[in-house]
Amino acid sequence: MRFSRAIVRVPGRSYARGLTSSTALGAPVLERALAQHGAYCDALRASGLELTELPADEQHPDGTFVEDTAVVAERVAVVTRPGAASRAGEVGAVAEALRRFRPALESISAPGTVDGGDVCQAGEHFLVGVSARTNEAGAAQLAEILVRHGHTATLVDIRAHRELLHLKSGIAWLGGRSLTVTPGAAALAALADYDRIEVDAAEEYAANCVRVNDTVLVAEGYPRFEARLRQLGYRLHVLDMSEFRKMDGGLSCLSIRF
Repeated sequence: MRFSRAIVRVPGRSYARGLTSSTALGAPVLERALAQHGAYCDALRASGLELTELPADEQHPDGTFVEDTAVVAERVAVVTRPGAASRAGEVGAVAEALRRFRPALESISAPGTVDGGDVCQAGEHFLVGVSARTNEAGAAQLAEILVRHGHTATLVDIRAHRELLHLKSGIAWLGGRSLTVTPGAAALAALADYDRIEVDAAEEYAANCVRVNDTVLVAEGYPRFEARLRQLGYRLHVLDMSEFRKMDGGLSCLSIRF
């Protein structure tokens, strides 16, 4: 699966007012977040992607986490309906940007909710998490849309795994049948047929990595996971994600890749 484009949004001055459960890590420092976001965008460009860069949206502090607002597959693009009510206003600008490349957009409708962070594409197959943010109605709607456009989908209920905000907090697809998984996610029945690269419990945040064409973007500070991927032959681009971790965000959250 090759990507050629991505949509990103720079963090705004209101960024620290966003949703988070990681208060023990302290408040994010905007200057550092901006520098880290810039390095992330540079990594996407170095992997061959052309970026559509949206301006900061001060009315929506979580707006930099654009992945939650859309799911883009080879044959269909779907505007989501985020599970946190405060994020509903983020969708419009992303949909407008997507229409430049995918004029016919499908969408999730009430009472369904879907966060893109709950959707892991593994080739032609999609793993769709049912979580605190993506409800059963929304997951079923998304699966129906994907199947109608020639993809396949499996719903994965992670509601018993309180440590996982989203499905992709605990897994990432690295190509073929390979998934990174946290210890909790490793037990999910829907993942049993995959080759699972388990992340140590002390390095769980590292599981949210992103394969972009020939490179895997990984968070800095997780040496055992990094060494394991290098041993398996992956080419890595290591990025400091400290200011996004403070707001429950990961590498996948910061872009919509297609």
